[in-house]
Amino acid sequence: YGKNTIKFLRLHKEGKKQFVKEVEVCAHLRLTSPQEYLDGNNSLVIPTDTIKNIVLVLAKKNGIPSLEQFAIDICNHFMTTFCQVAYVKAYVQEVPWQRLHEDGVPHIHSFICVPDGIRFCEAEQCRNGPLIVFAGIKDLKLMKTTQSGFEGFYKNEHTTLPERHDRILCGEFFCKWSYGECKDFDFNCIWKKIRECILESFAGPPDCGEYSPSYQKTVNCIQMHVLSRVPQVQVIEVVLNNTFYNVVDMKNLGLTNDKEVLVPVETPYGSCTCTLGRKSFFEA
Repeated sequence: YGKNTIKFLRLHKEGKKQFVKEVEVCAHLRLTSPQEYLDGNNSLVIPTDTIKNIVLVLAKKNGIPSLEQFAIDICNHFMTTFCQVAYVKAYVQEVPWQRLHEDGVPHIHSFICVPDGIRFCEAEQCRNGPLIVFAGIKDLKLMKTTQSGFEGFYKNEHTTLPERHDRILCGEFFCKWSYGECKDFDFNCIWKKIRECILESFAGPPDCGEYSPSYQKTVNCIQMHVLSRVPQVQVIEVVLNNTFYNVVDMKNLGLTNDKEVLVPVETPYGSCTCTLGRKSFFEA
C-alpha cells in the first residue's frame, strides 16, 4: 500500500539565480505482517498521509540532486526509520521544465515546459536486500521523414500491406534501464548520455541519416548503442508505439501528391518491445 501522485515543486536559489524541480512521486510499502489485511489490526500501518509528509520533508531537507538520489533517499528513510517495513518502492517522474533563454542568455528565474520526453526513475529495496535502481524516459516522440522502409516480410492470403522502401518513421518511445548494483553514479550525467544515445541511434548522422529496415531493428540499435556507450547500464527495455502516415490520394483533385501531404493513422497502431542486457547480468 502507499501514496500515489504526490506532486510538488522544489525551488532552489543560488544568489539571484533560481532552480526548479517539479516531480510526481509514488511511494509504496510492504510490512512485515499482513495483520491489517487479515485481522483489521492497524497497529503497524504507517498512514499514507504520513508517507506523503515524509516525501515532502525529505524534499525540503535533502533537495533533489537527481531523481534517482531522491528515490534512494525515500527508500533509505523508510528502511532505517520503521522496523515494520519489509519492502519499499519509490517512483519519481519529472515535469520537463527547462530554463528560458532570451537571445541565447539564460534567464535567472523563468522556465518553459518542453514536452520532449519525461524523465522517471524507480528505486526499490527489501530488508536485508540490495537497493535496486531503474531509470528511464517516456512519452518521447520522434520522427524521421525518410531513410526508413519495411520490405521482405512474410506474406499470405491476409496480407494487404505493400512493401515500402521510403516511409516516415514516427513513434513514441518508452525506455527503462537498470543500473544493477547501485554505486556512486552521476545519475544526471548518465541520463543525459543515454538520451543522446537514443536520439543518435534513431536519427543517424545529421548529414545523411541511417536507414531503418524495421521498427524492431531501430529498437535494437538503440539498445546496443546504449550498452556500448554506458557501462553502468545492465539491462535496457525499449517499447516503441509507432504511428503510420498514409499519403493522401489527390488524383481526383487533379494533383500529384509525392509524399507531401499525409494523414496519421491514429488506431490501430503498431508496437514492438524488446529487453536487452549484458550476459554477465543474466548469469549473475
